[in-house]
Amino acid sequence: MEKAIRAIEEAKTMADLIELRVDYLRKPKIASLLGGRQKPFIVTNRRKEEGGRYDGVERERLSILKEAIDLGAEYIDVEVRSEREMLHHLMVNRKETNIILSFHDFDKTPPPGELQKLFDRMIRWRADTIKIATFARCWEDNLRVLSLLSYAKARKQKMVAFCMGEKGKVSRVLAPFMGAAWAYSCLSRKRTSAPGQLTVKEMKDISEKLR
Repeated sequence: MEKAIRAIEEAKTMADLIELRVDYLRKPKIASLLGGRQKPFIVTNRRKEEGGRYDGVERERLSILKEAIDLGAEYIDVEVRSEREMLHHLMVNRKETNIILSFHDFDKTPPPGELQKLFDRMIRWRADTIKIATFARCWEDNLRVLSLLSYAKARKQKMVAFCMGEKGKVSRVLAPFMGAAWAYSCLSRKRTSAPGQLTVKEMKDISEKLR
């Protein structure tokens, strides 16, 4: 908790939006982490199957997100492959919290048709934001995922889409220019939460050169 609070203090000087990865904490105290915040927060409790560190009981994992809603968190991130009944409960009882419905594939990037079908399934949940992140095995995978942003725009759906891995870095940079709601970056190379993630400084430096 002490390390998390120090990281929040550092992040708020440079970030527009801060993600709390509570799956990295043994005993997360959500109220303490959200108290006195100066920037909007995303509360994420990522399950192990999608690159997170939480490997406990599913109902308990999602109950932490429900607590974040009750505490007035601006956003929570919940995986579309979560336990269906609990996912529905979060959607119905979101209050003022924005729901990010997410999907992660750390092995590959599915073909364009499969990605669109995945998006179509996800949009039915009526989440505020849809997030799809896949692993880039080749450069072309970036184009497949980034094309989802125009697909989402045509359907008036807010979205975050990018590729992970070394070959996916380019999509992380280009996504905001193509309509992504935001981009993810880390405070330092030692604090990455996904392969291919760039630091805040790297993202800002590259983005400024592209403008």
